[in-house]
Amino acid sequence: MPDSARLTQSRAVITFAVLALAYFLSTLIRAITATLAPTLVQELTLNAADLGLLAGGYFLGFSITQLPLGTWLDRYGPKRVETTFLLIAVLGCAAFSMAQSFTGLLLARVLCGVGVSACLMAPLTGYRRWYAPATLMRANSWMLMVGALGAVASTLPVQWLVPLMGWRPIFMLLAATMGLAALLIAWQLPAWKLPTLNLEATVETAPRSSSGYSEIWRSPYFRSLMPLAFLGYGGMVAMQTLWVTPWMVHVAGFSPAQAATGLFWISIAMLVTYWVWGLVNPLLARRGIHADWLILRGIPLSMVPVMAVAYLGDRAVDAAPWLLGSYCVLATVNSLAQPAVGVSFRSELAGRALSAYNLVVFCGVFAVQWGIGLTIDGFRALGWAEVAAYQGAWSVYAMGYLAAYLYFYSAKKT
Repeated sequence: MPDSARLTQSRAVITFAVLALAYFLSTLIRAITATLAPTLVQELTLNAADLGLLAGGYFLGFSITQLPLGTWLDRYGPKRVETTFLLIAVLGCAAFSMAQSFTGLLLARVLCGVGVSACLMAPLTGYRRWYAPATLMRANSWMLMVGALGAVASTLPVQWLVPLMGWRPIFMLLAATMGLAALLIAWQLPAWKLPTLNLEATVETAPRSSSGYSEIWRSPYFRSLMPLAFLGYGGMVAMQTLWVTPWMVHVAGFSPAQAATGLFWISIAMLVTYWVWGLVNPLLARRGIHADWLILRGIPLSMVPVMAVAYLGDRAVDAAPWLLGSYCVLATVNSLAQPAVGVSFRSELAGRALSAYNLVVFCGVFAVQWGIGLTIDGFRALGWAEVAAYQGAWSVYAMGYLAAYLYFYSAKKT
């Protein structure tokens, strides 16, 4: 991409800020079900599978837009695409606040997922063109740090606000703030210009640059990352945004307020981790230490607390937040694959490459969130005690995570 597409420093900061506001709100909406889980279970008499499906509805809506989203981002740019999608998010939040049944909540949750589905892909697509390569990994990590801040806001602040104003007005407030973010993006983001076509390009090569996902799906590197995207990155998001809180309540015996406090500090730890990744990634890259090297060595570390949680169950009551937090923090190494995928393809394919990867991630989030709930209910139906059912479900997930890592490891060795 020519240097003329790069932004000045001041414009780059403003661009980052307005996109960060939208992403902050999207992760707040994504994670808020973990904090609201006890309230929703009591008010709507939900079982574990219902709760997993309700939380996963966001990711279902998110996933179904990813493939067309990538094409639209490459063609029309982040400004037009994200502004349009955020208006759908406004409708979704308003509908969630007014829903009177589980079905209504689920449909509104899916609509929210559709509406915020561009909140990370739009920035990453723009950064690929607007920012210099040296700052690309940093911008990605700091955008994820902003997302972690949204997860922080969904914990204790929401826990404090629910008794004061109820969860329905909170979603109306989110709808209004999302509308403000859409206006700021429409006002401040740079215009999008398609790359100048090479007139000497052959007929065979031109279509590959203009449309389709075939080059992405055929990439051996992309395929090697798919299981980790599904179960590693997607599993980490699924646990943080839902199952961490029920584990602390039903296994460790915490009150909802104590669980929200534990989730708050877990989210703070993840925020700091993403900030550190943003600081050190350029330094590591200059030393020849890239994403694949870190993933290969970091993921086995993240498996240790997952397996410890599954094995210890209610024998590690006091240690539960620490083990869960260690897993979430260490599993952030999976996020380094996302910008690595973006730069492994030509810039005109960046939107599609990133959206294809994100599709796999959020299909994984949906599958793990709902799958954990189904597994817990299935073990209960077999007569298992509640703690044992949770341990069994987490053990199944841990085995899948390990298999995904071994697939990536074997692909790198061949």
